[in-house]
Amino acid sequence: MKTKNHALPNDVPALRALVAQQQATIASLHDNLNARKAEIDHLQAQLAKLRRLYFGRSSEKAGRQIVQLENRLEALLTDDNVPSARVADPAAVRPSSPRHPLPAHLPREERCLEPQEPACPACGGDLKPLGEDVSEQLELIKSAFKVIKTRRKKKACARCDVIVQAPAPSRPIERGIAGPGLLARVMTAKYAEHLPLYRQAEIFARQGVTLSRATMAGWVGLCRNLLAPLADAVCDYVMNTGKVHVDDTPVDVLQPGKGKPKTGRLWVYVRDDRNAGSRLPPAVWFAYSPDRKGVHPQTHLAGFSGLLQADAYAGFNPLYEEGHIREVGCMAHARRKIHDIHVRTPSPTTAEALQRIGELYAIEADIRGCGAEERRQVRETRSRPILTSLEHWIREKLTTLSRQADTAKAFNYLMNHWQALCYYSTDGWAEIDNNIAENALRMVSLGRKNYLFMGSDSGGDRAALMYTLIGSCKLNGVEPEAYLRHVLAVIADHPINKIKDLLPWNLTLSAG
Repeated sequence: MKTKNHALPNDVPALRALVAQQQATIASLHDNLNARKAEIDHLQAQLAKLRRLYFGRSSEKAGRQIVQLENRLEALLTDDNVPSARVADPAAVRPSSPRHPLPAHLPREERCLEPQEPACPACGGDLKPLGEDVSEQLELIKSAFKVIKTRRKKKACARCDVIVQAPAPSRPIERGIAGPGLLARVMTAKYAEHLPLYRQAEIFARQGVTLSRATMAGWVGLCRNLLAPLADAVCDYVMNTGKVHVDDTPVDVLQPGKGKPKTGRLWVYVRDDRNAGSRLPPAVWFAYSPDRKGVHPQTHLAGFSGLLQADAYAGFNPLYEEGHIREVGCMAHARRKIHDIHVRTPSPTTAEALQRIGELYAIEADIRGCGAEERRQVRETRSRPILTSLEHWIREKLTTLSRQADTAKAFNYLMNHWQALCYYSTDGWAEIDNNIAENALRMVSLGRKNYLFMGSDSGGDRAALMYTLIGSCKLNGVEPEAYLRHVLAVIADHPINKIKDLLPWNLTLSAG
């Protein structure tokens, strides 16, 4: 079988011209391939960022952007001329976790099962005890409503007709039908378990009790008024310290007649020095604002003096300029910028940067829980040399990187805030990052996925108050519902000058 050969020129100059033409074509194809690979990397980076945002906050706009980017990325990856850039992560093999014993404080019901055979089924002989097999099963008893009917007997004097009667028992809501246990359940379900009121109404209806959403919303507002002094006491406690962790997160707030919600803000302020060996109870205070203007945190922190551990939000700058508040940066925030680049386009530079920062975190793990002075000494000895070396290394790398490169932008962020990021190494009370505040915001993110938006600015204030009490309960190992049940039962008659006695860390309550 004969094959058809393409005619090639015989003279050398023509051959050289043909080779040069083919090399130019190959170079052009190579450039196109690199451009497509770069676009794929860029799309994957955008998708990763949007998915992180979408996980923490429900947004139709973010959802549409994710769909558009996925469609574009799919079109690029299915192109026969472009190799797939997807890397399948191997499935992580998780070891089976051991089964923990059931809590000892739970009530137990014992059932003894005897063999059905009165005698040996093989020979008819008598049976004697040999031992027993014991197993436990965790069962749930359906929650039940009950009606408490109070009869107040009246008695009259037979001689002077004076009438005596026992005083009416105190109620959390005057003339309200809800007891403290029901109110605590509604508040805990809404703000700790993230169940909107309409879902709670459906659950109660299945149990034979009809409670409208409007009725429960009224209870939430009245409970907010009752509990406001407690939240104020938590605020005073959080601000009366030498270090506060601060962060904020967006929340959608309904605007009647506007057709779309606006973006409000929840600010979190955390007092927690347990990492520095302090035995003082931790606490968290939340505040709501209708926007993210710097005047809000400036107002919240007007009476505070000490270390402010936060991100690089410009609204804090006037506080630092006054001199009584010292800026402390967040290394986790800076590291995250490098990590995001390394995930999509790993390189020796980003790998080394993460490795150097990881060494700093390894030191922090070793001294967690030690006293402030011991932490300062260890950081001076071990962390400072690493930080100094890291600074020199980053500045050297910046001379070789393009200003438009993502890695250069991440490195410039570190250098622009280097003094604040390194301050922790000179003060044993400061932390390497602001994860304490970020962790406190997790319940807000979970709630945001369930109730989508807040009904009004006053709803934002109510949420901030309840997050304050529930968050402080969690930090101190107090079960929120048991705490609210106790507080709502006594707070109406509790002396206002002794309100601190009702703070979560001043009560001893069981989880049951």
